[in-house]
Amino acid sequence: MTPRQTNSKERKEDILRLTIGQYIRTMAPVSSKSIVEEFHLDLSSATIRNVLSELEEEGFLTHPHTSAGRIPTQEGYRYYVDHFLTEIQLLEEEKVRIKSAYEQEKLELESLLEKTSRVLSDMTHYTSIVSVDGWGNKVFCQGTSFVVGYSEYQDINNIRNILRALDEKKHLLEIINKELAQRIEIFIGKELPFKEIRSCSLVVSQYHTKHGPSGRIAILGPTRMNYERVVSTLEYFSELLEKVF
Repeated sequence: MTPRQTNSKERKEDILRLTIGQYIRTMAPVSSKSIVEEFHLDLSSATIRNVLSELEEEGFLTHPHTSAGRIPTQEGYRYYVDHFLTEIQLLEEEKVRIKSAYEQEKLELESLLEKTSRVLSDMTHYTSIVSVDGWGNKVFCQGTSFVVGYSEYQDINNIRNILRALDEKKHLLEIINKELAQRIEIFIGKELPFKEIRSCSLVVSQYHTKHGPSGRIAILGPTRMNYERVVSTLEYFSELLEKVF
C-alpha cells in the first residue's frame, strides 16, 4: 500500500490512518520502522518518523514513555472515525447463519433481544447493550466479562467503575436513548457524559420491529475497538430485527 503523494496533508492523513489501524489490530505502539515494514511504503523511516512527530504535536498521537512507538489519543480516534471509517459488510455466510438461527427459534421479543445481546457480544468480543422503548430500565446486557480482558483496563479502579456503570444501567440508558443525529452514533472517551466510562467508546444504533416495538442496540468497548466491525454488525442486526419480528 502506497500513500497518495499529492500533498503533505494527504500524506499525513495516510500515515495517521495506517498508524491507528495497526494499533487497533496489534495493541502495540506503532513505530516508523513497523509502518515501513508492514505497508511497504515508498517513504523513508525518517520521513515517517517526522510525520508521526507532527501528528503527536497536533494531539492525534502520543507515546508511552517506555516506547518509541506511538499510540492514538482520543482525538486521534475521533478523526479516524470521522474521516477514515469505511463500512465493511459481514460475510454472507455469517448473515445466513445468524438469520437462520433467528428464524428457527421463533422467539418472543424478550427472548429475541436477549439472544441479540448475546450474539452481538460473541461476534464483537465487546459488551453489548439492548434496550426497548417504553420498558423503563429493562436492559439486555451481555459480555461484561470482556472488560477485564482489555490490557488498557488493568487498573482495578477503572474496571470497577465500568462494571458499576454496566450494573446500574441508568447512565447507559441516558446515553443510548438520546436522540441520534445519525443512524449510528459513535461516542469516544471524553465525549461520554459519565466519567466512569470515559476510557471507553460507545457505538449506538436504533432498531424498529415490524410489530411496533423499537429501541437501541449498542456496543461498549475500548477506544481502540474495531469500529468497522462494530458498525457493520450493528447495521446488520438493526435490519435483521425488523425482518424477523
